Amino acid sequence: MSMKTSPFKVKQKLSSKASAAKKVRDKKAAMTKKRRDRKAENQRVGQRSDSDLHHTKSGLLKRVSIKNNRGNYGQGTKNE
Repeated sequence: MSMKTSPFKVKQKLSSKASAAKKVRDKKAAMTKKRRDRKAENQRVGQRSDSDLHHTKSGLLKRVSIKNNRGNYGQGTKNE
């Protein structure tokens, strides 16, 4: 009997060189002041299972439905 691996371990099929470059880019993006501040704010406010937290262009934080936030408010995600 073979065990299935989790789909969350490898999200993209990248070469080892591309994977290493992506890891560096992702780390750099995650460590920016803006991203760290937003993460801290999200942790203070707290996440609920019935909604997503969304940072608006003005910098405010609001709760939106998961359907709207992940579906790009009806515009789809293919052109993002």
